[in-house]
Amino acid sequence: QLQLVESGGGLVQPGGSLRLSCAASGFTLDYYNIGWFRQAPGKEREGVSYISKSGESTNYAGSVKGRFTISRDNAKNTVYLQMNSLKPEDTAVYYCAADIEHTGLSPLWYDYWGQGTQVTVSS
Repeated sequence: QLQLVESGGGLVQPGGSLRLSCAASGFTLDYYNIGWFRQAPGKEREGVSYISKSGESTNYAGSVKGRFTISRDNAKNTVYLQMNSLKPEDTAVYYCAADIEHTGLSPLWYDYWGQGTQVTVSS
């Protein structure tokens, strides 16, 4: 059974940092492109970042570029999202998703999803 599990969310003050992890079980992450998405209350799910299966290609939403960094450790079957200089508008449930074929910031491209982890940025 293919499963993705996010962790690392929590409450942080503006300007702070968090590192989210996306761990895979039941399949080898090496063969999958991975995206990070977020959804705030009352808003649609939006793409934050993605990384290709090789790790050579990454992309970021304009709102997080320069603050967030995506990376992957295939030996640990895990993808990370390092989030720095966090802002209140970054508050959302963050999801990771996997797809064997597609990449991009549209959630429509991804077949497998985790359950999400809450990130709250507040003083």
